[in-house]
Amino acid sequence: MRKFMTLALAASLMSTAAWAESVKIGFVTTLTTGAAVIGKDMQNAANLAVEHLGGKAGNLDLEVIFADDGFAPETGKQATDKLVKQDDVDFVTGYIWSHVLLASRKSALDAGKFLISANAGPSQIAGKLCDENFFSTSWQNDQTPMAMGEVLNRQGVKSLYVMAPNYAAGKDMVAGVERTFKGEIVGRDLTKWGADAQLDFSAELAKAKASNADGIFVFYPGAAGGAFIKQYDQAGLKDTLPLYSVFTVDGLSLPKLQAANFEAVLGSRTTQEWDPSLDNAANKKFVADFKAKHGTYPSFYAAQSYDAIMLIANAVAKVGNTEDKDALRAALKAADFQSVRGDFKFGTNNMPVQNFYLREVVADSDGTWTTQVVETVFEDHVDSYAADCKM
Repeated sequence: MRKFMTLALAASLMSTAAWAESVKIGFVTTLTTGAAVIGKDMQNAANLAVEHLGGKAGNLDLEVIFADDGFAPETGKQATDKLVKQDDVDFVTGYIWSHVLLASRKSALDAGKFLISANAGPSQIAGKLCDENFFSTSWQNDQTPMAMGEVLNRQGVKSLYVMAPNYAAGKDMVAGVERTFKGEIVGRDLTKWGADAQLDFSAELAKAKASNADGIFVFYPGAAGGAFIKQYDQAGLKDTLPLYSVFTVDGLSLPKLQAANFEAVLGSRTTQEWDPSLDNAANKKFVADFKAKHGTYPSFYAAQSYDAIMLIANAVAKVGNTEDKDALRAALKAADFQSVRGDFKFGTNNMPVQNFYLREVVADSDGTWTTQVVETVFEDHVDSYAADCKM
């Protein structure tokens, strides 16, 4: 019995030592279905971050375990449960979709794990559902369209037709633009979303044209964005119904739009908190190395995923272990890492306080379509739900 207990204790100590030598990060994203183009861009960026870090967070090895949410809340929750319970990760990050994050948050937070969203920013989790162990390296959903609403005001747009998918983020996007836009919303369509998302917008575009609005505001990520732009171009609406979008024209859709020669997108403008043209050392290295490795500009999804890994690695390197949760939380909150956005800081609800830019679609010196910053719309912007967070 004494020999058995000695062996058991030795095995336990070996297990603890092995655990302490690495930091495990669970990364939930979409790796199947038509939305996998987004998830794979995030995966590529996360892997690039690990490469730039030399596979280390201080003295600890970095291990990233990717999990597929299948573009569905229930699948995302199952993936999160596995990462937390079976893989025993220290951090959970990723999450493209607001409804997936909302379905998964309790699985991570109730297990005492740190949860860092690299994209989804539902209003609930910025407000009443905020948590000391939740952080974001993206934004709260409303903020980007709020910036676009302000742009429309500055440009003298008086009326707007609005389109978005009918799910949590789509509703937040509509709420955001309507919060700041001072003109009239003459029409609004919330279209079917999910695995069988609506991709034929001909009826909605006809209604938008007939509305005689000064412009059309849309939010359509992933494959839906490409489908919308194609149909908008084919309908010849560029001169009669100017396009204003968020999360629709980006580093993922532009190569396909250029290949199809949809020139209506050139000169179109969108708002965002990051751009490939931001002039700081971390961003220059990230963009250059991503292009060299994958042949395309990174998307904002990639930029936020890169920052998520860098944030985690910096916090772990500061603390030196993954066991001191209070120290890790403080290190995450300090956000003392080299972000692709430049200076980075969190608000009281652990959402970023950051600039938002107006960006224009242009051709770079090689003729590749990309975006560049036109002006800063908001400086150090705080989301609208921070006051509802009682931390």
